[in-house]
Amino acid sequence: MTARLSLYRKAEQELYKLDRSVKAQFYDFCHNFRNNPNLPGLRKKQLKGDSRIHSARVAEDYRALLTKTGVDTDGTESWLVIAVRHRRDVYEELQVAVNRVTGEIEFVDLAVVGDSALRRAGITLTPAEPDPNAPTPTPRPAPEPEPEPAAPPLLAAYRAEQLRDLGVAEQLIELALTVTTSAELDQLVEGAPLLSKDVLYGLAAGMDIDDVRKEITAPVELDQRPDPDDFATALARTKVTTVDDAVRAAIEEGDFRAWKVFLHPTQERIVHRHYEGPARVSGGPGTGKTIVALHRVKHLAEQLPPGHNKPILLTSFTKNLTTDLRLRLASLVGPDLLARVDIAHVDQLVGRVLGENTAPGRGRQRVYDTVALGEMRQMLAELDDRRFEPEFLIEEWEQVILGQSIPTRSDYFKARRAGRGRGLTRPERAHIWKLIDQFTARLDKLGIETWGQAAERAARFEIERATKIKARREYKEEIGGKDLIHRDNSSGMRYLGYRYRHIIVDEAQDLRPAHWKMLRAMADPDQPNDLFIAGDTHQRIYYDYQIALGALGIHIRGRSSRLTLSYRTTREILAEALRVVDPTDNKQKITFDDLDDGTDNLAGYRSVLHGPKPVFVPYRTWDDELAGLATTLTTWRDDLCTDENGAPRDPSGHIAVCVADREMVSQTMYYLTTKAGITCAELTKEGPKGEGEVHVGTMHRFKGLEYQRLAVVGASDGIIPRTSAIERYRTEDPPRYEREQRKARSLLFVASTRARDALTISWHGNPSPYLPV
Repeated sequence: MTARLSLYRKAEQELYKLDRSVKAQFYDFCHNFRNNPNLPGLRKKQLKGDSRIHSARVAEDYRALLTKTGVDTDGTESWLVIAVRHRRDVYEELQVAVNRVTGEIEFVDLAVVGDSALRRAGITLTPAEPDPNAPTPTPRPAPEPEPEPAAPPLLAAYRAEQLRDLGVAEQLIELALTVTTSAELDQLVEGAPLLSKDVLYGLAAGMDIDDVRKEITAPVELDQRPDPDDFATALARTKVTTVDDAVRAAIEEGDFRAWKVFLHPTQERIVHRHYEGPARVSGGPGTGKTIVALHRVKHLAEQLPPGHNKPILLTSFTKNLTTDLRLRLASLVGPDLLARVDIAHVDQLVGRVLGENTAPGRGRQRVYDTVALGEMRQMLAELDDRRFEPEFLIEEWEQVILGQSIPTRSDYFKARRAGRGRGLTRPERAHIWKLIDQFTARLDKLGIETWGQAAERAARFEIERATKIKARREYKEEIGGKDLIHRDNSSGMRYLGYRYRHIIVDEAQDLRPAHWKMLRAMADPDQPNDLFIAGDTHQRIYYDYQIALGALGIHIRGRSSRLTLSYRTTREILAEALRVVDPTDNKQKITFDDLDDGTDNLAGYRSVLHGPKPVFVPYRTWDDELAGLATTLTTWRDDLCTDENGAPRDPSGHIAVCVADREMVSQTMYYLTTKAGITCAELTKEGPKGEGEVHVGTMHRFKGLEYQRLAVVGASDGIIPRTSAIERYRTEDPPRYEREQRKARSLLFVASTRARDALTISWHGNPSPYLPV
């Protein structure tokens, strides 16, 4: 008799943590079990608590827990390894079942539940293999349930039937209703199935029960209730790893492999869903938006017909983010699929479009907004015109005129100016239009244009292209194909088609309106799965455009999903970071848009990870702060020089320092290198520059990155936010003042949530008003 073995995800995670020698013995166990599951040396036996669970010997002190899921017609048995653990941690009360919501196999482990919760529920765990060397215990009666605790249960507002309906494992429901502290809840869900963990954490985090049902339960719920005894069908729904001779390499690859293949069930539904139009996924830092976007690329690439073209576009806002996306996607798909994906940042696309539509030698040099602002300031000085601030005029041009592609003065008179603050009279609009007209003529004479201008021109070219494609399609439908070849040849349209079949956008919150119009025109709006958008407006750090995608022809209503569980940031770091963008003491509520004329929030945003609390450190001077930073970095570096087994490890790339501007980057790197003996690598738009052990960069450069330990320095009042740059708006332009404040808060929020395990924030003088201190 032979057997087929599969690994339950929890068992796979347990194997990652085991000693190498135990892993080797597990490989031998798998080989022997597959050849003969009834081999006497395996000592396979049923547990008394749940006869569907068997214990089998892996090594002297380790056991595999398995459940049979079926038998083939040739007699081959199918078994699922649900746990691998020390024999002292194997109890009779372990249970396996089919979840009534997802139809997947669930393994419930009460061994990790806290003693206090077990006592209150009157549960006593029985070891499956008593230690023969341990002294004979004195018989004692089962513990009486504790009296009602003074503190009310965390989930006192909910009933057992509600938890059952949301998909919480049956064996955990009564226990869940007795826990009184977050520490007890952590212990309860440590060994809980994934859906149970998400539901209980969501309710404990304050999510409304309807939101839990919509965002956690509904995405993974089957249309019909599953058969609780049909383990074979349940196995087909359950994410498992088939155990064969290649499993050794898979397990040795550890957590990196887990990242490549693991998708939370909620994420998986988003990735594999068929959308009839544009779709969007949002969520706070570390919730896996980028992972979902990358897996979405993989899923769509696998559906492509054979070919050598690149019908899928993966894009983001900056060059360094796009570089990171390329590396991560290369780890997820093979070379053949990678070759079918065009990976380019959005301004790179702008350059391509303009290059195709500009005669040789007629191109313009593209400059950043700071250069344009200097030219505007110079022009106003030459005109002796003090009616409007140059910053206001540049923003009016970028956000209203370019943002809405307004071609004429009369159109500008009718344009909406949502979020722009002060209203404008008709004469004021006329004067602004005149100034902007003079300003653009000035730029033309200099042979330069801003990236905003370039994006708007590229969008117009792409819209014209899309209009021609639509006209060709309508003409073909009208004449049924007659004379089409002749017409195409005469109009130069023979090979005209949409550039992409699918477009995936990461960090979508930072794109300009013109970028969106260009992307919309690059994919066929009449085809499914055309645009997939991942972003979080709480992390908008470049422009504060209040974009409504629907007004730009991108309709995502009914196709939006939200992720709420952070896989990167610890609960301790997350709690402090959330207070930056949603302070409890702010008198005026800070609001963030949802890219579609609504508001977004981080309600229910939570983490299951634990770590040390962030450290907030004041200093008297900048020099004192740099000295303190050096001490912190030296300690971190020494801690990370060896792994958990004492083996040497290179700490490079695990530690970073985040500052507010380029000048502080230079000062920090100089001090650490010359006075502390710490080598540094500067974060640039191309990535880390150099081989230094500590990465140093501005807050903008940390977007999309993560580090094991992170120090944010110079978080002082007047620096975050840069008071000198925005204070004048407090009375002159209050709406803009609020926008600048919101953008600065988002920048600090992004910086704080780049830390995985440890975060230190320091300042000299007074702290930033955004810090929760």
